[in-house]
Amino acid sequence: MNEHHDDEHHDDEHHDDEHHDVLIVGAGFSGLGAAVRLRQAGRHDFVVLERADDVGGTWRDNDYPGAACDVPSHLYSLSFAPNPRWSRSFSPQPEIRQYLRDLVARYDLTPHLRLGHDLLEARWDEATARWRVRTGQGSFTGRVLVLGTGPLSAPKLPAIDGLDDFAGTTFHSARWRHDHDLTGRRVAVIGTGASAIQFVPRIAGTVQRLTVFQRTPPWIIPRNDRPISGLEQWLYQHLPPARLAVRAGIYTARETLAVGMTLQPPLLDAVAALARGHLRRQVPDPALRDRLRPDYRIGCKRILLSDDFYPALARDNVELVTDSIDRIEPDAVRTADGRRHPVDTIVFGTGFEATRPPIAAAVTGRDGVRLADAWADGMSAYRGSTVAGFPNLFLLIGPNTGLGHTSMIYIIESQLNYLVTALSKMDQHGVAAMEVDAGAQHAYNEALQRRLGSTVWNTGGCASWYLDANGRNTTLWPSFTWRFRRLTRNFDPRGYHLRTEQEVAARCTPQTPVR
Repeated sequence: MNEHHDDEHHDDEHHDDEHHDVLIVGAGFSGLGAAVRLRQAGRHDFVVLERADDVGGTWRDNDYPGAACDVPSHLYSLSFAPNPRWSRSFSPQPEIRQYLRDLVARYDLTPHLRLGHDLLEARWDEATARWRVRTGQGSFTGRVLVLGTGPLSAPKLPAIDGLDDFAGTTFHSARWRHDHDLTGRRVAVIGTGASAIQFVPRIAGTVQRLTVFQRTPPWIIPRNDRPISGLEQWLYQHLPPARLAVRAGIYTARETLAVGMTLQPPLLDAVAALARGHLRRQVPDPALRDRLRPDYRIGCKRILLSDDFYPALARDNVELVTDSIDRIEPDAVRTADGRRHPVDTIVFGTGFEATRPPIAAAVTGRDGVRLADAWADGMSAYRGSTVAGFPNLFLLIGPNTGLGHTSMIYIIESQLNYLVTALSKMDQHGVAAMEVDAGAQHAYNEALQRRLGSTVWNTGGCASWYLDANGRNTTLWPSFTWRFRRLTRNFDPRGYHLRTEQEVAARCTPQTPVR
């Protein structure tokens, strides 16, 4: 009697919730890609919850000067939603953002979008086998929750003494202050990663003084970006085999890098020679060149592409500082050698919270366990997609799905295959709740870590954002991407606990995992 009364009260608390079969969080490549695939599969009962007032994800947020992709354009688009009209071989941020906006119109996704809906809490309700999601603008329930927020959505700021006392303006490159004119200012850039090497050349000519603080020099190879001619665009639009051939060629060339990164790191020596030649040609000053020369194996950190970063550092108004930062003062950055570097603006190019995603703190699974707590010792998932203790939860670009050599779109599409086929299996067999077995997840990840042990990311002699606080690589996929595609081509119920709607209604315990 009491249990029945509690259930009625519990349901009353949520009777105004908007219910859908699938709730997708995030409207970047992952979230919109999921929406398109669901539509193509004949599924229309879903919504996309997005915290911002527009779609685009990382390509909406990272609109700093010079922002562009470092994967060739024809490989950086969804294969089931091609774009034959890229203007350059490496597409700039405004075009990528527009491509994502065009997806909304092309596939009539507007009715499914819930913009301005910042995820506050997502909680699994064991009694009803539903996810209950609370946002800043309303609450939702759904059978399945898909997290498409990505690893590059939460900017990371370094803990530097005195930062709160700085009297000038500070911002992260992913939150660029376009209202703050840098003309004639003394600007400090902290970090020399993938974002900094793009915006530093764009602002170097307008600021009075630019001081670039480098902790570890990156390996940089030529970008060789070029316009795509009108004739090429016409061919790609009217002769799809030509576009597909270019895409396949780019994919194959990029995939060869995986051999050196995951199997035989010495094979990357040819790429290192290319990078060293690039540095030698672009930086004639031997003293500056020495400070820009990496002392770790290429590929250990992300390999960067640029034709204008080195020349920007050689400008008279630009200084490269390699001494560590001691503290921030109200009007300067003080380094460990005692020097004061007067600045009035600090721009952080310091990356993202890739190994400790903040959204994990907002997701609570079975038995009241938060995803952040489940990942307290490091992120872990089964095939990068599902997590024990979190039924009906799917991750896109989850743990150990990142890449150091090719397009993340390929990984996203692979995980979308897994999602769509899982939904189909659930429908066919009347499955209300599915959860990966903890043992299966553990075995999968132990095998991944063994493979990662011999990769360039773990043996290359560098510290990178690929590794978590415990030195464990929880971000990258340690093999060829076609192997990940094969793993995720279809949902395989082996290793999962499955419960039917009748079992949920009867509040049965999970079945023995299917073997």
